[in-house]
Amino acid sequence: MRIGIVCYPTYGGSGVLATELGKALAEKGHQVHFITYQQPVRLNGFIPNIYYHEVQVPKYPLFDFPPYETALASTMVDVIKNYNLNLLHVHYAIPHASAAYMAKQILEKEGIQIPVVTTLHGTDITLVGRDKTYAPVVAFSINQSDVITAVSNNLREETYRNFDIRKEIEVVYNFIDVTRFNRKPLDAFKKVLAPNGERILLHASNFRKIKRVQDVVKVFYNVQKKIPAKLLFVGDGPERQTAEEQGRELGIFDQLVFVGKQEQMEEIFAVADLFLLTSEYESFGLAALEAMASRVPVISTNAGGLAEVNVEGVTGFLANVGDIETMSEKALYILKDDATLEKFKEQAFEHAQQFNIDMIIPQYEAIYRRFCKDC
Repeated sequence: MRIGIVCYPTYGGSGVLATELGKALAEKGHQVHFITYQQPVRLNGFIPNIYYHEVQVPKYPLFDFPPYETALASTMVDVIKNYNLNLLHVHYAIPHASAAYMAKQILEKEGIQIPVVTTLHGTDITLVGRDKTYAPVVAFSINQSDVITAVSNNLREETYRNFDIRKEIEVVYNFIDVTRFNRKPLDAFKKVLAPNGERILLHASNFRKIKRVQDVVKVFYNVQKKIPAKLLFVGDGPERQTAEEQGRELGIFDQLVFVGKQEQMEEIFAVADLFLLTSEYESFGLAALEAMASRVPVISTNAGGLAEVNVEGVTGFLANVGDIETMSEKALYILKDDATLEKFKEQAFEHAQQFNIDMIIPQYEAIYRRFCKDC
């Protein structure tokens, strides 16, 4: 098949999943065309069967803001015509689904039919999409898609709750390549972080308010009072400074390690003992799944789709948003001795197998083949 993939090319979950999907499809012999404003961060090096098409947005003094959606739709039309694509798979509703609808209408006038698959990832529905400025366009463009998928049952229900969606939304879970995250820890790296054998707790995010990084610090504060521990922060964003100041106020700043944005997360997960995810909402919780695939149990909130990923008492524990005491108590339970920790590590890894890329990619292929039976 010849598949066009439209996504955000940054570190966000939707762009990562879309890129990994494209790479996996290319490995299976499909021709994949990425259409976006810059090369996706996970698309590094030459990969057979993958093509990248940059969306050029001309700057005119007439516009305060460049008309990206128009440029994107025009680029879609050119790529579809020039490479005879079989379908478009757009990730994140804004502005990709609406731009795909525009491209589809243009092509229909020329006698070209192009099916559109739209995958909803989370904040395009729960945050941006509910803004009254965008809501009518979001609902319309989703309804005009030929297939709609969501990355969790929770997101599916959230979409129905907030928009007048008149089509079936199919759930296709996020996925990971388990072999990529199944690594042995680098001893030298671990000794630098925890020279005295301290337990290493990890949090990775974009440090937005919704991630509640202050709760991460509070949980760690309670844990380190009972057992020697270090807290490793990966990522960057508006709440990082708040977390740093909180660490100083609590007198634990020397036990916090901020390493900023990192691309090779598998090496970092490998040295961790416990992953903390205290978000107000997660449509799925891809970072939690990556932790599990790395044999790292998870303490998380029960918000959004996290309960579909983190299994209570098996891969870790869940608690209500803001329930610091429960999260601290459960973290200490997992970390209290090597035997308990090892048990949770293995259970987390076993559960992650259900979301392995080899299990999920065929589901997308089956969707594509509805429109490309002879491909």
